[in-house]
Formats: sequence, C-alpha cells, structure tokens
Amino acid sequence: MDVPLEARGLTKSYGDNAVVRGIDLALAAGECFGLLGPNGAGKTTTLRLCLGLTAPDAGEIRMLGHSVPAAAREARQRVGVVPQTDNLDPDFTARENLLVYGRYFGLPRAQIEARIPQLLDFAGLATRGDARIQTLSGGMKRRLTLARALVNDPDLIFLDEPTTGLDPQARHLIWARLKQLIAQGKTIFLTTHFMDEAERLCTRLAVMDHGRLIATGTPAELIAAHIEPHVVEVFGDGVEAWAGQHGALADRCEHAGETVFCYTRNAESLIATLAGAPALRYLHRPANLEDVFLRLTGRDLRD
Repeated sequence: MDVPLEARGLTKSYGDNAVVRGIDLALAAGECFGLLGPNGAGKTTTLRLCLGLTAPDAGEIRMLGHSVPAAAREARQRVGVVPQTDNLDPDFTARENLLVYGRYFGLPRAQIEARIPQLLDFAGLATRGDARIQTLSGGMKRRLTLARALVNDPDLIFLDEPTTGLDPQARHLIWARLKQLIAQGKTIFLTTHFMDEAERLCTRLAVMDHGRLIATGTPAELIAAHIEPHVVEVFGDGVEAWAGQHGALADRCEHAGETVFCYTRNAESLIATLAGAPALRYLHRPANLEDVFLRLTGRDLRD
C-alpha cells in the first residue's frame, strides 16, 4: 500500500471553535510522520478523525485502502494505537491485557498466546507477564501499552505523545523499540511535544497551529528553511544591556525570560563580544527543531 493514510480538506468544528481547518496530509509506507504543535493546535482531534473515532465536518480520509469513517472498523483491523494516557485494565496481569486486547480484533486465542512472549520481550517485560498492572512503574506501563498496540501486527501505528511523563531511560528504550518498528517497515503517525524525539524518529514532520498545517518537510529541511544555522544563548546579569549594544551583530535576537537567543549565520563576532563580559554566560549550538517550532508557533504559553 503506497499511501497507508491520506486526508484531504479535513475540517472539524465544535460550535464556533474551528479545531481542524482544511488540512491535507499523506503518509508514505514505512515512514515515521510527526505531527507537532502547541496544546490546542488540533493534533489529537486530527488523529481521532483519521481513526474514524470522530466524524469530520468535511473532507476525505482513506486509511489502508478503506474510506473513513464509513469503513473505519475494517481499517482499524490493521492499525495499532498508543493513546495519550495509558488505559490498561488494572484488574488484569500484563499477559492478560495483551490477550484480552487481541480478542477485540477477533484473533484466535492460540495465535495471541503465541505472540505474547515476543510482545513482552519487545516491551522489556519478559519476566513481568504475570505482574498486576498496579505493580508496574510508569515506564513499564507505557511500554506495555506500546506492546498492546502491536498485538494485531498492524501496518499503521498511531502514537499520541508516547513518552510524556517518562524518565530519560524509559524514553530512550521506547525510541529504540520504535526504530525497530520503522526498520521492519511499519508506518508510524506520531504526535509529540519533545522536539529531540521528533528529530530522532521522524522521516517527515508537519507543524500544526490553530487547526492548520503551517510547515511540512524533513527535520533538516525545516531547520534550513526557517532558522539561521547558529544559535547563541546568552544569560546572566546585564544581558539586556549587552543585547542592546551587540545584538545587531546577529541576524535577529529573541528575549525569553532571562535569556537572549541570538540567531546568526556567523557566531564568531558575537561570541567575541562576550569575552569582555565575565558576568554573562553563553551557549553556542547549531539550530534545532525546537528553534523552528518556537519561531513558527511563538513562545507564549498555551492553556
């Protein structure tokens, strides 16, 4: 299937609030496609529309050869979903959660039981199959939720902020598992607030804000298109005065709290001015996806 998921002119409103405003997207087989955006941008609604869990006001969706939402049930037979929050059954063991979930797809019990050892091993829970959900850590539960999404051996996997709330060790383990899935040819649709996660995993990205897709491309393409190559972060006593005197050496400067972010194509002259300012500290780094995200969506908090 060349296009596992395609949406055209997708819109959704709740009363006067337009949550999704005519977006177009298409995922290629075997890629990890990332959807980025601040809170309230419309990411989760977009995922729900694509899964047929919410009916669009307008637009067309095709998933794995089926029209959605008309044939969403048939399409979801080959789809895995990792929701934003874990919804494992607390009355069951890890193994029982996988077994019961597999039965929802109509899979024979023997087929599911044959897959369970592999799924538990994939989640790093090979020795915890008989453990009750309440005894598992947050990272273990998240890994089990990922394993559960694979019980039907899906072609397309939706991941809605899969590593939120996890410690660095758990995040890195899940990243390693997701890379395995991509190497196996699975197609992944990922939403995340972690820009480093998106840079590591995603083949292509789209940035969404106020219900619209405002930029699309590979991580490298987005960085090259929207941000100067060098960033110098300056902070400490007197940073405002320093920026007023030397900020013009940068292509542009942004103030956020007690830090001045200087975006430039040539950082040497800017850094040279800091040699005579011992009260200031700085970090010189290459531009990254977070810089792109903040430039496109702003630095203001979204509630």
